[in-house]
Amino acid sequence: MDTSPTPTPDTARAATPRPGDTSAANGPGSGDRDGSANSATTTSRTTSGARRATAGRKPTAGRAATPRNIVEDREATPRDDLPDTPDTAGPAPAGRRRRTLLLLLGLTAVTSATALVLGLLSWAPDPPEPTRPLTVSESERLAAVRVTNLRDLRAGVRVTAGTDAARIELVGWVDWSRSLLYVDVGGPGAGAERGLLQKSGPVLVIRPDPAAVPTPAAPPLMPPADRWRLHRLAPGAHLAPVLDLLLDLAADRPDPTGTAPLRGARWIARDTVPAGPLDVIEAPLTIGAPAASTAPGTPSAATPATDGQTRYWLDQDARLHKLVTRLPGAGPVTMIFNRADRPTLRPVDALGGRPGLPRALTDAEQRRLDRLPARLRAQGGATLTLTAPTGTDTNLRGAGWLSWTARTAYLAVADLGVPDRRTLLRRDAAGLARADLPAVAAGGGTAETPARPPLPAPAGAWRVSRPGGDDLGTLVDAAVTAGSVGHRGTAVRVREDVAAGRTVDVIEAGPAEARLRYWIDRGDGSLRRLELRTDAGAWAHLDLQPAVVPRLAANPRPAAPRPGTRKPSAPRPGTR
Repeated sequence: MDTSPTPTPDTARAATPRPGDTSAANGPGSGDRDGSANSATTTSRTTSGARRATAGRKPTAGRAATPRNIVEDREATPRDDLPDTPDTAGPAPAGRRRRTLLLLLGLTAVTSATALVLGLLSWAPDPPEPTRPLTVSESERLAAVRVTNLRDLRAGVRVTAGTDAARIELVGWVDWSRSLLYVDVGGPGAGAERGLLQKSGPVLVIRPDPAAVPTPAAPPLMPPADRWRLHRLAPGAHLAPVLDLLLDLAADRPDPTGTAPLRGARWIARDTVPAGPLDVIEAPLTIGAPAASTAPGTPSAATPATDGQTRYWLDQDARLHKLVTRLPGAGPVTMIFNRADRPTLRPVDALGGRPGLPRALTDAEQRRLDRLPARLRAQGGATLTLTAPTGTDTNLRGAGWLSWTARTAYLAVADLGVPDRRTLLRRDAAGLARADLPAVAAGGGTAETPARPPLPAPAGAWRVSRPGGDDLGTLVDAAVTAGSVGHRGTAVRVREDVAAGRTVDVIEAGPAEARLRYWIDRGDGSLRRLELRTDAGAWAHLDLQPAVVPRLAANPRPAAPRPGTRKPSAPRPGTR
């Protein structure tokens, strides 16, 4: 029988917690056991949904369970009598939009690819323009090609001539204003000309380099000073017509437009280079026109007849950028011109060096020239070095001494064509004496740099001749005579130059058939170099360095005729 008292309304109200009452949430001692159990049950039921809503939220460390916090938690807790429904309304529309966009992009790509393939299958290039005769403007440009080259002065050039093992390649520059070529020669067919080459008018010098790589490169803008020699191309060499054609592409007046070659010219096609559009014109090559810079009386380089038509690549200003032709003995020839590569070229010493601007001497220059003989005699003597291209097959090198006080010279001379022989040359007031000896007996050294002759001079078969007579004798005689330059006022200053680190004035004097150039030191007035223009058109020179000269013996004299020997008499006029 239940004897528990029946709760009264007041008791029930007291057991029910009111908002803000903390008795049900406090620990032991805050209320009876039944009240604590009921409170815990109610709390667990009402906060079940709050756990789900606050899942993943980290509780605040050290947060006290105050009545205010309990009230806030209860207010933020959703009701547990509502059903739990997943949140799927947001992601579904976004996913559908992405799928729709990807589908549209794929369709666009497929459509574009299909259109491109169909276009490529159905495309055909435009037919080339047909060849035709030249217009008046094109004819005038073709006729002005050589005048334009002369006006532009210079251009870089790259040439390929021949095929297979006979192919030669040239890289360098052409100076049409001075009829000067400076190229590096290579290719499998270069032969003895492999190396550096300069050509001025009819004179050609080379600096051979047999060990050079087959492919040529642009030569140094400042050419080397040594190992240059006068050279003659072998008959039928396919390099000769190529060099002649390069120099022949300049003239001081346009070709007549009514001539047969221009009347047969045709426009072929258009081309484009970095410099702009070009017209490709086919026409016969102009034959035998002399270069504008050829000196009067000098045989010009005539262009040989071609084996076929020539094609010119011309711009709108009549500048030639490319030329393709065929030359007898050389085969197909291609010349490519770089119109922007136009450095000033320096001929080597064998070709006269820089041309300069000749002018009359100033008073100071004339005084130095007048005092030169006395100054050299006071100086005493000098060592000398000879470089003399006296013929296409004769390139001389020499070394020795010169005395202005005794008016004698003694040197050993080597010919590059005969490297194991030397010629000893002795000069005094009576004339020249020569003796040929093996290189070992004449001082040794190499043919390019022979040693000075032995002292005393060896006995042998000396040949005596009068002064002068050849280029070598004329040059040595001019050096020994201590700068006698002839009549006053005939000398001109050619240019300023440098010799042995000293600034010199290059003064040219003498008769036209034997012009000499004196390199006079501007500081002390001494003679540093003496040059002579040889019969071959090249320049031979003696470099002089002041020094103490050993005593040089006089030349041997021819033996006097023995008594009783009749001297042969000259034949009478009209007799044989």
